[in-house]
Amino acid sequence: MSVRPSSVWAAMLRGNERFVTGSPQHPRQDVERRESLVDAQLPLAAIFGCSDSRLAAEIIFDLGLGDAFVVRNAGQVISESVLGSLEYAVSVLHVPLILVLGHDECGAVRAAIDSQDIDATPLPPHIATLVAPIIPAVHRVSGGGVGHPVDTTHVDASEVGREHLRDTVAELLQESEMISAAIAEGTLAIVGANYRLQEGRVVPDVEVGLV
Repeated sequence: MSVRPSSVWAAMLRGNERFVTGSPQHPRQDVERRESLVDAQLPLAAIFGCSDSRLAAEIIFDLGLGDAFVVRNAGQVISESVLGSLEYAVSVLHVPLILVLGHDECGAVRAAIDSQDIDATPLPPHIATLVAPIIPAVHRVSGGGVGHPVDTTHVDASEVGREHLRDTVAELLQESEMISAAIAEGTLAIVGANYRLQEGRVVPDVEVGLV
């Protein structure tokens, strides 16, 4: 019997609450669990998050070995490799939930904002390519059009991060017919959430499907 997305998300929130309160259980991290996973994996969820070293997914949700299929890059930006990895998690590993996880004080978001300042120093080319999908969120929050300089002193980085998170979820649905179909069938849901560094809490922002 398949696991419902709502059950997985509820379990992950309980794990995050344990982390927040300083009472993690560190489940499924023993030798027996490690050995049981040698031949196969059956993760509860796929987590697509930022590469930031403070955003260790298994720790903040108090998960164990084999519980999460984790995909990360700076700024949680959609790419072909990300789409392929998440489609693998859904079609082969049959995860019922994809969590897209952003956070406050994100360096990629800050770089995207600063790159739009009138006096900005050009970013190295690969970094510029990476943060390019975040720039539309910068201009929506600043109130200006794409291509126009931004007064970065008045741009709320947290709001840019939230806008980019929503854009990421929307792009995931737009670019993957297979993932969109799984949501329509009720076998998959997506949650977009932000992680608060100071308190360690994960705060849901966007939910797609039966969560």
